Amino acid sequence: MARIEEDQVTQKLNLGIWKKLFRYLTDFKKDLLVLIGLMILVAGMDAVMPLLTGYAIDNLVVKDSTNKLAIFALMYFAVVSFQAINVKFFIKHSGKLENYLAYHIRKLGFKRLQELSFSYYDTSSSGWLMARMTSDVARLSELISWGMTDMVWSIGVMIFYIAIMAFYNIKLTLISMSVVPPLFIIGIFFQKKILKSYRHVRKLNSQLTTDFSEEVAGAKTTKTLVREHENLNEFEYDAEKMRFSSVRAAIFSSLFLPIVISLGSIGTGFAIWFGGNKVMVNGLSYGTFVMFISYTIQFFDPVSQLAGTIAEIQQAQASAERIISLVETEPDIWDKKEVIDKYGDLFNAKKENWETINGDIEFKNLCFSYKNGQKVFENFNLKVKKGQTIALVGETGSGKSTIVNLLCRFYEPTSGEILIDGLDYRERSLLWLQSNIGYVLQSPHLFSGTIKENIRYGKLDATDEEIIRAAKLVDAHEFIMETENGYNTDVGESGGNLSTGQKQLISFARAIVGNPAIFVLDEATSSIDTETEKVIQDAINKVLSDRTSFVVAHRLSTIVSADKILVIRKGKIRESGTHEELLRNKGYYYRLYTNQLLQEKEAESANVV
Repeated sequence: MARIEEDQVTQKLNLGIWKKLFRYLTDFKKDLLVLIGLMILVAGMDAVMPLLTGYAIDNLVVKDSTNKLAIFALMYFAVVSFQAINVKFFIKHSGKLENYLAYHIRKLGFKRLQELSFSYYDTSSSGWLMARMTSDVARLSELISWGMTDMVWSIGVMIFYIAIMAFYNIKLTLISMSVVPPLFIIGIFFQKKILKSYRHVRKLNSQLTTDFSEEVAGAKTTKTLVREHENLNEFEYDAEKMRFSSVRAAIFSSLFLPIVISLGSIGTGFAIWFGGNKVMVNGLSYGTFVMFISYTIQFFDPVSQLAGTIAEIQQAQASAERIISLVETEPDIWDKKEVIDKYGDLFNAKKENWETINGDIEFKNLCFSYKNGQKVFENFNLKVKKGQTIALVGETGSGKSTIVNLLCRFYEPTSGEILIDGLDYRERSLLWLQSNIGYVLQSPHLFSGTIKENIRYGKLDATDEEIIRAAKLVDAHEFIMETENGYNTDVGESGGNLSTGQKQLISFARAIVGNPAIFVLDEATSSIDTETEKVIQDAINKVLSDRTSFVVAHRLSTIVSADKILVIRKGKIRESGTHEELLRNKGYYYRLYTNQLLQEKEAESANVV
């Protein structure tokens, strides 16, 4: 199972991360301000309650009088009613905000995933990305809506408490609050420990998500290789590490709050001691003394709440860092401003300015290296005329697929140019280019849904007639009509209800429904049987007619009719010509073709026997 290497992140509470996050939430600024206002009102009403208690003791209990009972009851009813209304609105508002935030952050993240280049997915596992967009987003949206609610209430009510206490007796207030500085120092210590622990937990959670994702995707491989026991052992090892780290992080969090409560009790003790002495010498009324005791006891409830919220922020900072890292990751391939102004971007096309592709292509002095430094091409040159079919053959890693990936601008040349109809393709938009390319992969991927929906995926506004026409063009219509519901047949997850050949034919139809000017087949027949290959080969011959096309081939029998066959070895064209010309040369292609032909005949003989 794959191991996860997490990005390096800050080692302390970073306010800059949270500022960045809130900048992405400007659409909810009004909602956040309303929520803050509601919580200040709630805090204010909570601060009024001990004042009412003190008033009742001094004016009703001590004086043994009921003259002001009606006034007290009316004030108490008004405060409680107003508080109930506030609580109702803030709970409703926080819940609504939590769901809106989760939607908004996930939308930002998903949008960025659509924009990122192939190179990003080369180094990022699906498990890592799934963890970011699910558990991390859920944690953040909950923290911002409910955690901020707790924080505003905690800070607000503490300010109200201290202000009221200081108004009545500044000296007693200072004595009661003498435990706050030690609390601050302890908080800093635990902040570092909690943050470090939960960052490690998030890293291990990403690994577990990856383990699950890979196991589900590779279930058939696991069964065929009898890897159940080994996979379970590997998963148990990762799960045990996460369990140990989670328990360790929870211990730090659980120690923090009891310490806060203990120090709070000491502060309350100081208030009782010094306040009681004041009452004994008539320096403080009994109602005010009870009010002070109430405030000192209640003061450390918001302190505990604030400490818990800070701990949650520390835990969630790793999530915030990773989400910000994803959202702020810049694509390696992007259009220049002047190109976007004319042609639009990936999400806002200006198709009225799009030129029609003729199909002449030239690789001019092209050099390319991957990010890891692996050099693939140096001064690679190739000219392709409109309507030509170019076949690419060669050893694994020779650069065949890289050529077509560069043509599709999934990657860009390190230096040199790729010209389409005489113009560097970077002078036009990514969407313009890729909308004019039909690409069929070696391993066809279908999405959950019907056959019709999967074909329409190549052109979302395609009519039923266009879908059927594309299916007929690639010889898929016949088998589709034999399925239970025809074009409305559900393909299952990843096309699991269909054979590999059927999935490949649907992927052909999907690629052709948009009528692309350029066609790319990347070993599209290497994973299917010989009989299905003949059907697909007939489809290829129809599809490639009058289209500039590139065929990366493993089975050489599929490219004998190509206009030009290029033998690629170590990033260079070693042989070039038609099938007949290359056979006459008796070079690498000749040896490759005759060996493959011999193997096929031996396989046919074995099947007959």
